[in-house]
Amino acid sequence: MTNQLSDNSHPDVRVPVFDGHNDVLTQLRDSGGIAAAASFLQKTEFHIDAIKAAKGGLAGGFFAMWVDSPSELNFQSLMQQSQYDVPLPARVSQSAAMSVVLEQAAILVELQKLGAVKICRTIDDLKTVLPDEPLAAILHLEGCEAIDENFQSLDALYAAGLRSLGPVWSRSNSFGHGVPFRYPSSPDVGEGLTELGFELVRRCNRMGILIDLSHLNERGFNDVAKTSTAPLVATHSNAHSLCAHARNLHDGQLEVIKASSGMVGMNFASAFLREDGRMLPDVAIEQMLRHLDYLINHLGEDGVGLGSDFDGATVPDVIGSSAGLQVLVEAMRQHGFGELLISKLCNSNWLNVLGRTWLPA
Repeated sequence: MTNQLSDNSHPDVRVPVFDGHNDVLTQLRDSGGIAAAASFLQKTEFHIDAIKAAKGGLAGGFFAMWVDSPSELNFQSLMQQSQYDVPLPARVSQSAAMSVVLEQAAILVELQKLGAVKICRTIDDLKTVLPDEPLAAILHLEGCEAIDENFQSLDALYAAGLRSLGPVWSRSNSFGHGVPFRYPSSPDVGEGLTELGFELVRRCNRMGILIDLSHLNERGFNDVAKTSTAPLVATHSNAHSLCAHARNLHDGQLEVIKASSGMVGMNFASAFLREDGRMLPDVAIEQMLRHLDYLINHLGEDGVGLGSDFDGATVPDVIGSSAGLQVLVEAMRQHGFGELLISKLCNSNWLNVLGRTWLPA
């Protein structure tokens, strides 16, 4: 399918951006939960709020529900070192995780009530909302600790709008094993999916839920690849050849994704962009373009999008927040990308891969 939101030959026209990953629901929960949802309509310190989104042309994206676990570690600080292997926090129970997930889902529902977002369950929903207001929101689960072994909670979350999930967020759970925050490192660390993880993949295929590979280690990635019948997608990952971080994808993984007609969303997190793997904000826009070039060369023009990780990581100062998205768009133009390619990278590739993954309305 094709659904170009912007195929405009005029370089001064803003291109709508559909983004593969953000963590603003976590930020809102930590700032007061549903009571803080109204702050999204005003200027905040977050990477994403209604004002910044409008300025930067953010039209929608994947809104992640993520469950933290008690830890005194400062991930961002530890990842500023020249080498690091950040100890992952302890597992969380299913009941504790579900409590957090429900809070974050409720915040997204409240944002919809406030008119800030529209929760999209079908491609028709996305086409109806994009590229105008409100923001088109896909409910995403980053790490499946909240899913019980009988998958009843998966059914309930699907009914609430869940259409995308990552089996793990780096720390291990009952579905598989994640890739650590380690630099330098290969993603080939640890075991892959558990039997319950294989069943999760099969159920997601039957339900039309996108499976995100971003935080899986290489064995888990391979387990999904040999099991899933859907396009393989990493919503927020980069090229390991340009930044040897365990979270990034090596060329063999990119080949497997391409063969499945899948895609990768380029992560804005500076530690996954910089050659030295450090979580520092002084990243030149040229380094982001290098990752885009590399991913396009290995995946093709239809296999690459953006997956910012806004509100979940330190992003380049040159972008700053969702308000700065058009800085990247203009850099693409100056780099020689045509308007059709820019449109694909910024929005239509996401719609197309979702069209090949989600069930018909």
